[in-house]
Amino acid sequence: VLVRGPSGVTPTKLGDILYCRAQMIRSEIDLAAREMQSALLNDPDTIRFGTLPSLASGIVPAALNLWRDQHPNQGLQVTECPQIDLLTGILRRELDFMIGYTECYDLEEGLHQRVLFRDRLLVIARAGHPLAQATGLTWEDIVSFPWICPTARRTHSVLEAALRIAKVAPPQQTTTGGSVSLQKSILTGSDYLCMLPAHAVRTELLEGRLISLPIQDPVLNRQIAVFFREGFVLNAASLALIDVIQTVGQKMCREAQTSLQMLAQLCPTA
Repeated sequence: VLVRGPSGVTPTKLGDILYCRAQMIRSEIDLAAREMQSALLNDPDTIRFGTLPSLASGIVPAALNLWRDQHPNQGLQVTECPQIDLLTGILRRELDFMIGYTECYDLEEGLHQRVLFRDRLLVIARAGHPLAQATGLTWEDIVSFPWICPTARRTHSVLEAALRIAKVAPPQQTTTGGSVSLQKSILTGSDYLCMLPAHAVRTELLEGRLISLPIQDPVLNRQIAVFFREGFVLNAASLALIDVIQTVGQKMCREAQTSLQMLAQLCPTA
């Protein structure tokens, strides 16, 4: 697994594989040690939950502010990353629960989920984009432009699912970035397109800085759910946090839908 050379000892390909696995084993041992120490000392449990970047841009912060008023001393650790990493984190016991969408992934064995609310994804562009005044757009029309896509780590993104169903080839030029703010910034200065939930771009749409392209597809409607391990008992503070996220999510999605309807009346081609 190791090779000696003029510059020192370096791992072979087999050595790299073994080293990566050893790192995972060490992480699991460290996690077990922390959990055992916490149990022995009767320390108050820190809630560890994960969320999608698209939910962390508005819904989750608003929910946390409300929840904190009733739980000022509760330890909390929030992880923001792609869904596949969140699901893996739950299975590895790094997270107590996560908030994500119900479709597109197959790592559901050993997990429970409960739908909290439904949101809608939009195809977003800058104001003045070449497709801004177009009508009757299809997936073939929009894949001719470059795309900024969220980090997925697997080929299970909503865009790829939609294109696969429509039997359309993916865009020739794509840029990957997990941050919603990064995606918005790239859009405003280019002809890039991206897919974001309506609640995450409500302000920009109302202010006219971004627009929603008229693409209608059932795959753009998604369900947001809480996921947790089978047999894991959520404490009262965790249940309260989930309830607040559900309430805030439903409210913000309703407001986003109302804004879309208002914009459609004011500007039918937007």
